[in-house]
Parts: sequence; C-alpha cells; structure tokens
Amino acid sequence: MKILLDECVPAQVRNAFTGHEVTTVQLQGWTGFKNGVLLTAAENAGFDIFILADKNLRYQQNLTGRKLAILELWTNHRPTLEKHFPEIRTAAESVQQGVYLVMEAP
Repeated sequence: MKILLDECVPAQVRNAFTGHEVTTVQLQGWTGFKNGVLLTAAENAGFDIFILADKNLRYQQNLTGRKLAILELWTNHRPTLEKHFPEIRTAAESVQQGVYLVMEAP
C-alpha cells in the first residue's frame, strides 16, 4: 500500500506502517498545495491512501469520484498517535478506495 501523510500528521506515524510505502507531503515537495491540488497530485502519483488530521477537508472538497482513500485521524498529537499505531494501521488497511473514513479516538 502506498501511503501519503499530510503536513499536519507527525512524520513518526510512518512507523505504524512497516511493510508499506509511506511518505509525507513535505518529502514529496507538495508543501503548501491546496487540498484539491494535493488530492489530485496524490492520485496521479499512485497513492492508495491519504492520512490527515484536518477536520475540514470533507466539507471543503467535493470528494465524489476520487480514487484515493482518505483516513482522518482524531488528533495530530504525536504521543497520543504513537499509543494507537495498531488501530491506525488497521483502519488504514481496511479503508476502501474512494472512501473517506473518520477515525474516532480509540
């Protein structure tokens, strides 16, 4: 699975996904891209899932027809996320193409 982490998601979340190809918006050189442009760039680059902690994306973008799965985390607080890597990994591996999944605090 090819995973893209948003700017607001701590890079350490990469550690939840051993065995998967994970990168960040920053490493892709996409820092500052508007959400629509970013989603299109991610789809064009072959990403399977976009992980973010931005609670507004689903209200700001028309996500109809998107191929990319999107996982919204409940926080971007690194120590909290690190405690829940197994749950985050399970959620990411289960979300289907084109689905926007909101992960509530475990």
